[in-house]
Amino acid sequence: MAAKFEVYQDKKGEYRFRLKAGNGEVIASSEGYSSKQACLQGIESVKKNAADAKVEELSGD
Repeated sequence: MAAKFEVYQDKKGEYRFRLKAGNGEVIASSEGYSSKQACLQGIESVKKNAADAKVEELSGD
């Protein structure tokens, strides 16, 4: 099973998305958006930008 994005409304009425791995585990979740369209644009941004994103390790010091 492939990963999938789920779009939903939270208790405050904001739209959010979560990215689930093929095994059903949530691997990312979004901020709240005021509209469904803005939420869908957030998903497209993740799809477009995540593939080339750098990984930075932050020190706890």
